[in-house]
Amino acid sequence: MQKIVLFVSIVMSINIYAQNSNEVLLTIDGNKITCGEFERIYTKNNKNPSFDSVSLAEYMDLFINFKLKVIEAEELEMDTLKSFKTELKGYRVQLEKPYFTDESVDEQLMKEAYDRMQWDIRASHILIRCGSDALPADTLKAYNKIARIRKEAVSGKDFAKLAKEYSEDPSAKKNGGDLGFFTAFSMVYPFESAAYNTPVGKISKITRTKYGYHIIKVTDKRKDRGQIKVAHIMRTVPQGSGILKDEQQKQMIYQIYDSLKAGADFAEMAKKYSDDRGTSSKGGELPYFGAGRMIPEFEKAAFSLQNIGDVSKPIKTFYGYHIIKLIDVKPIGSYEDLKPTIKKRISKDVRARKGRAAVMARLKKEYKLKINEESIKPFYKVIDSTIFIGEWDAVKAKGLNKTMFTLEDTLIFTQQDFAQSISNDGLRRIKRPLQLVVDDEFNRYVEKIITDIEKSRLEEKYADFKNLLQEYHDGILLFNLTDEMVWSKAVKDTAGLEKFYEKNKNNYMWGDRVEVTLYTFNNQRWEPQIKKLAIKTGKKNLDVQSSLDKFLKKAKAKDSTLTVTVEKNKFSKGENDIVDLIKWTPGIKEPVKRDDKIVIAYVNKQIPPEPKKLKEVRGLVTADYQNYLEKQWIKELREKHDIKINEDVFKSMIK
Repeated sequence: MQKIVLFVSIVMSINIYAQNSNEVLLTIDGNKITCGEFERIYTKNNKNPSFDSVSLAEYMDLFINFKLKVIEAEELEMDTLKSFKTELKGYRVQLEKPYFTDESVDEQLMKEAYDRMQWDIRASHILIRCGSDALPADTLKAYNKIARIRKEAVSGKDFAKLAKEYSEDPSAKKNGGDLGFFTAFSMVYPFESAAYNTPVGKISKITRTKYGYHIIKVTDKRKDRGQIKVAHIMRTVPQGSGILKDEQQKQMIYQIYDSLKAGADFAEMAKKYSDDRGTSSKGGELPYFGAGRMIPEFEKAAFSLQNIGDVSKPIKTFYGYHIIKLIDVKPIGSYEDLKPTIKKRISKDVRARKGRAAVMARLKKEYKLKINEESIKPFYKVIDSTIFIGEWDAVKAKGLNKTMFTLEDTLIFTQQDFAQSISNDGLRRIKRPLQLVVDDEFNRYVEKIITDIEKSRLEEKYADFKNLLQEYHDGILLFNLTDEMVWSKAVKDTAGLEKFYEKNKNNYMWGDRVEVTLYTFNNQRWEPQIKKLAIKTGKKNLDVQSSLDKFLKKAKAKDSTLTVTVEKNKFSKGENDIVDLIKWTPGIKEPVKRDDKIVIAYVNKQIPPEPKKLKEVRGLVTADYQNYLEKQWIKELREKHDIKINEDVFKSMIK
């Protein structure tokens, strides 16, 4: 979208202030442009629009030029090109998105997430696995099992013991279901909601996630401590490596700790001794993290550090031994600061579906969706395993012709329509019970039909969408044609550019300049001798280069490090501080000290004002040539088209 931003800014607006918005303000070759369209664009492109006669007249000129260019592009059929259609389609897809999510739901979800981010929850859970593709019988079995366990937990039985006995989360055998502290976005959304909606000490209702059924016991709640940045040094102890390995690594981590206490640099020790190769090269630094992002032992030790630079004693975790250094603490930001981040995280989270689901529920009601449930059942028999590899053929549904659903009482979609949709998409699908596949495919088909119809009606339903899409349409055409007629043409038309330069080269003049040769010696110790050299050369009018060569030959015999660099160039005022100091009369000048160096300037000649060469000002000339081409082009367009302004309507806008 980047390339048409400037043009879209010329043609974007959603506000109409004119009471006479439907009156014709302008006609171009009989094409009518209303006062409303002009005012919408005018107010958008002026932060503080002034409806005085001068401002409106100036903008009217720009507006007419814009319209003429778009008309020209359409007459050249640039809007029929495949590249144009593809680009506009891409913009349309982006513009459609806001119309398929409920902004009020999204805002509610963002505020909910931010409120939850203020708190850390500690909870334990018991899981009975039940995938989203489970058959109804298996689902009921899993639900009944978790219901029995919840009944025991609510009656007062030890939750940790129940988790170790029943939970199908493998970690429960060791931790009794304890998940430690976590915050928003740390868990899948249904689990997060159940945890945050359950009081401390209580057990949640049965909660379904993609993993199965859960019950959750909230054991603690605390104010969020923000995020911290730490570095660590780790010595790994792989599981099952034995007591000897553990003891060796323990001794090593304490030796490192003793070195740190004695003043060793933490980053250097991490680079040299840490087994965490992902961070050791960076001095052991980890990204910022908050509650629930690290294993509990590591998190507890890291957050217990009070001051920046504090270093923990060695701690033991599942991975081995660690020493942790606190680098920075970042408290949670304001809602406005975090809103973009929260919005992005929600868009990648299951909760993003809630905004779309709200819109879809509204559209189903608006379009009067009526489903014939009985018409779905025959597909439980005719859909087979070929659907998983995208090869199911609609011929298998031959004879199925009943109506499956209607929209607006007049739009009818049959079993054959549904069958053809599956047959044509060629999609591969995850293997699961066929009845679930049919139900999901039918729901997806219904929502696709409704979505497609709604997209086709966005222009007629929403003036903002229609206007904005038209603005992108015009903006793309404007960019493409202007590039062809002005920008690229100015760059490619070398003959035209050279002709333009020759005609206007006196507009690109050098001021007074001087040609100077600068001799820079690298050692100020030789200042007296260099000064004598300059005076002698000037008085006797000697050749500077010859005098310099003789001087260097003798000087290098005493000091082999002495060097001189020579720069011959043309300078204007302000380009070189030494040249600015000296008189611009020809001849050698007195040496000047600069940054431990000695500089002798020799003025070769003064150069009077003259035109700059094209190669010296090509960028500026090209820009001016583009302006010239555009003016000529606009002149031609205005002569080519019939333009009429309704003066009465124009005057009515003046306030």
